[in-house]
Amino acid sequence: MSLFKARDWWSTRVGEEEEFDHGCLCVANVDNNSQGTDRIIVGSYHGVLRIYNPKPVKDDAGHWSGFKPEDMLVEKSFPLPILHVEAGKFVSGTDNIQLAILHPRKLAVYSVSAVSGAVSHGNFSQLNVQYELKLQRTAFNMCYGPFGGVKGRDFFCIQSMDGTLSVYEQESFAFSRFLPGALLPGPLAYVPKTDSFITVSSSRQVESYKYQVLAVASDAKTKEESLSIKSGKRVAVDWSFNIGEAGLSIAMCSYQKAPPSIFVLGERNIFCFTEVGMLRFMMKIEYNPSCFIPYASLSEGTVNYLVGTHTNSMMVYQDTLLKWSAQLQHTPVQLKLGNFSDLKSVIVSLDEAGHLQCSYLGTDPSMMVTPTTQVREINYDEQDTEMKELQRKIKQQQHVTNVMPNISSDEDLQIIIHIPSDLDPISQTSAGEFKDEESIPSITIKIQLKAKITVQNVKVKVHVDLPIAVNNSSFFIPSIDSRSPHEVLVSFFMRNNFLPASLTTQITADYQNVSGAPRVAQAKIQLPLKLVIKPCIPVKMAVHKVTIDTNKPPVNLNDLFPDLLGENANGQALGFQFYGGPVITALASKTSQKYRLQCDVFEALWLLTNELINRLTSYNKGSGDFMCSFGGSLPMHEYFDVIDKHFEVHVVSWLVR
Repeated sequence: MSLFKARDWWSTRVGEEEEFDHGCLCVANVDNNSQGTDRIIVGSYHGVLRIYNPKPVKDDAGHWSGFKPEDMLVEKSFPLPILHVEAGKFVSGTDNIQLAILHPRKLAVYSVSAVSGAVSHGNFSQLNVQYELKLQRTAFNMCYGPFGGVKGRDFFCIQSMDGTLSVYEQESFAFSRFLPGALLPGPLAYVPKTDSFITVSSSRQVESYKYQVLAVASDAKTKEESLSIKSGKRVAVDWSFNIGEAGLSIAMCSYQKAPPSIFVLGERNIFCFTEVGMLRFMMKIEYNPSCFIPYASLSEGTVNYLVGTHTNSMMVYQDTLLKWSAQLQHTPVQLKLGNFSDLKSVIVSLDEAGHLQCSYLGTDPSMMVTPTTQVREINYDEQDTEMKELQRKIKQQQHVTNVMPNISSDEDLQIIIHIPSDLDPISQTSAGEFKDEESIPSITIKIQLKAKITVQNVKVKVHVDLPIAVNNSSFFIPSIDSRSPHEVLVSFFMRNNFLPASLTTQITADYQNVSGAPRVAQAKIQLPLKLVIKPCIPVKMAVHKVTIDTNKPPVNLNDLFPDLLGENANGQALGFQFYGGPVITALASKTSQKYRLQCDVFEALWLLTNELINRLTSYNKGSGDFMCSFGGSLPMHEYFDVIDKHFEVHVVSWLVR
């Protein structure tokens, strides 16, 4: 029994083949029972809601009974995924706790009531709809609280996929505001004392927005309008702090013996802020965190918190001091604390596959008593005889030869690639791809697998980068004998009409050797340039130009590109065109040792520039001092234009969503 292991008090598997993430777990007295004990509410991305009331019983051996069918109070299936579940005072005129369920386009509030059973199986619970809200935008997460200082009621703040915050005063819509500079949604929390919302923006800053500032800000129908407001009040950040990494979760804690604090869990650090944005402390962690939750500490002025990791561990901290570490059975995506009938402050954890566990720290006392050993006299003659017999067996084993062949693992399987010099006479391109004036070519490559010894369970995978595609990217071969190599034919072709960045393809073969150990063999293929480029008529004028200087006399372009000669090839100027793409012109100087590539599309120059340098280097292989250089100024302006265009396309795609 390990001391550093979370003790299992109650556990179950929630559903089969369902997915869960942060926000799918809630622990609260959602049925408002008189004992004040909590219930466990779990919602899945498959739209199934379940409510549990753990009641394990310890047997005579000291083991807990675990899950029983009567522990499940509610199981209800919804037609929409469940993104977030919370419990609070969401209905006016009552102090009871209600359940809020967030769907992508809907927010529903239910009351959970207990109903007496008609048979001996006990009571059960049922859901009653209080109200439903239809959302204008696709939701990401939400938070709740007494916004604006309201007493005895909780309001909703829903964050959409484009970073918009929508506030609902229970069943009534209040307002919707676009946060400045928002690109991607992040974690969201509400701070009651300052009446503000805390989030981590896509610029990796912790930002705080006052509720009153959001409420009185000028309304805008689109994000562009919110950024260009000239009259009225714009949404302004109250305070911000640059943490330099993405935020995974935010938690607000306020306890009697500790100052109110805002905790932010980052990818590599844990930050603690005051309510006004001052950094209390920051702690660097050496593992990948998955979730966390703060709780009250017995020491004055400190806060305890639990951190779940991707190594199935749970760390217990007091401010920056590690107090305890416990091993879990799974990687948690969310942690909660709950009070149940037989045990208080139970740690409730949920992983992405639906393993729900209630655990506590420490160990159970061991009741085993060490038995007394039997004292016997030593017979030295028997010991000598046994020792001689063991020595004889050891000598016999030393003389036994190894029947396994001594072959290194990297020689068990060899990948041999046969690339034909010509393209396929009949293209193997799949139907429905992009169109060009000519048919899109393909090339069929033979992959030969040779084994020195018999290997089992060979899985061959072909890794390509778009727009290059293959007709079959994976193969499975049960076994390959050393006497009969196996051959596979794979056809490569262009699937999309955007520009390829590389023509290098990797072949990977996973297999098991004779001892059953897994091994990997790899090989790389350089696809021919004519698979993506065809000859065409050179173009005299172009927007972008790249000049390459060499220290050797100029080479006839017909000798460098014999596979891409068009009808008008004269050795000094050649035209190339990507299938469905731009035209590139290559020029060789008659008097100087220079080559020029020009095209109207800047990024299209890369592939042919790299190919020209490689072919010049291969052509002058006998000259050891051959060198290519670029004497002009770096085309940084064009390079930045490509980056800006990529960013604009990314922003527009999110705005469309």
